[in-house]
Amino acid sequence: MARSLNKATLIGNLGADPEVRSTNAGTRVATLSVATSRRWTSRAGEPQEKTEWHRVVCWDKLAEICERYLSKGDRVYVEGRIEYRQWEGQDGQTRYTTEIRALEMIMLGSSGGRESYSSTEAGPAKSDFSEFSNQSVAGEDDLPF
Repeated sequence: MARSLNKATLIGNLGADPEVRSTNAGTRVATLSVATSRRWTSRAGEPQEKTEWHRVVCWDKLAEICERYLSKGDRVYVEGRIEYRQWEGQDGQTRYTTEIRALEMIMLGSSGGRESYSSTEAGPAKSDFSEFSNQSVAGEDDLPF
């Protein structure tokens, strides 16, 4: 039987505070806007930069943690799966969106240690992600491949 994998991994900064709401059933949902940037030098020798924005959705305990601890500008590691949704807007037009459904989130901010949270845990996981510090990934986009 063939297997498949739907996995997205992001390291970026929040472009805004998490938007948190509750469903009709009382489940907490947090939406994050995460920016990832890459830098390179053009063939003409000019520095270039491009920023991509990603919509990340966190549910339940993970949403509560995002609401409590994250704010605009914070650096995060997010792991999850890509999901596509469509709906009909009030104007009758079909709308589409692409989201990352977060299954794990690690706060990489400079305000102390790094805390790892998963959608199946209530507390921090024991992981060392020090290799993803702001300084260590600063020049990573300058790699020749």
